[in-house]
Formats: sequence, C-alpha cells, structure tokens
Amino acid sequence: MPEPDERLYFLLQRAAHQLRTTADRRCLAAAGITTTQLGALLAVHDRPGITQQQLAQTLGLRESAITALVTRLITADLIIRHPHPREHRAVALHLSEHGAATLRAVQPEIDRFNAELRAVLGDTAFTQTTAALNRLTQDDTWPAPGS
Repeated sequence: MPEPDERLYFLLQRAAHQLRTTADRRCLAAAGITTTQLGALLAVHDRPGITQQQLAQTLGLRESAITALVTRLITADLIIRHPHPREHRAVALHLSEHGAATLRAVQPEIDRFNAELRAVLGDTAFTQTTAALNRLTQDDTWPAPGS
C-alpha cells in the first residue's frame, strides 16, 4: 500500500478546490449565491458597518476584487452602503433585508455541509481542524518574518 501523501499545502489546495466547487453548487441552488458572496455576507453580518478595506482584509482579497464584489452584492440587493460615520472617504456596509433572508435560506445548506465534513473527519478531527485553520487565518505572526 502506498504511503499517504503528506504534502499538506498541496492537499489543502486540492481539498479547498473540491470543497469550494461543491459548496458553490449547493449555495447557488439553495440561495442563488456563491461561496465568495456568502463569505462577504457573513462578514457584513458579523461586523455591521464594515468598510470595503476591512472586508478585503477579512476575505483575503484585493480591494479591486472587493469593489466588484460589493457592486454585485448591492446590485443584487444583498447589502447596502451608507456613508461611514467617522471616515469621510469610506462607506459602511450593512446587510439588506434580502441579504439577511438569503443568509437564512443558505443556513441549512451550510449546516448540512459541515455535518458531512464532521462525518468524514470525525468529531475530534473536525474540532481540531477548525481550531488550527482559525489560528492560521487569524494569526498575524505566521509565517514568521523572513520565512
């Protein structure tokens, strides 16, 4: 039997692609949005009044990509923007009623997807994996300078 592949980054890339493809298909069917749009809606839901710059940082996207994404979300009546209360050149993003309804519509699919991942990984590995991925995405000290 061949040794399991331990090239973690390569495996993460392959898994991410497969998971994104499947999740995109399911999110589109359930609520008419992609996972990128879902990520933006969740970020706006979690941080009402978030700026486009903060949204770009949260999603790990360039500001030019965020501008196009926000424009699509506004056109689809999923988010609304208001003048930022403290930054005169920034706008504050908020969910629209339709955006909140869209999140409610997609939630059962998110729950089902996570339940399927938990079944594949097992409870302990699922919890450990989500904790590790949260550390990787929220730790400003990784990778170490000069790495």
